[in-house]
Amino acid sequence: METLHALMQQSAGVGAGIALGSAVGFGVRKKRLGSTDGLIAGSVFVTSAVCGIVAMGVMMLITYVSA
Repeated sequence: METLHALMQQSAGVGAGIALGSAVGFGVRKKRLGSTDGLIAGSVFVTSAVCGIVAMGVMMLITYVSA
């Protein structure tokens, strides 16, 4: 359990950065095009949160394997 906490702490910045960046990008795209095609449940927030979680998971896996 301690390893999981350490991996999450090391990978949290990546997840937050990807979530914030994708929120900005998806928000601009939604505003310009006016459509919600390609967004999960038609929501910028949900889609960017999922992107952040996936990025954090990938970073945790890379950190775990390389250690």
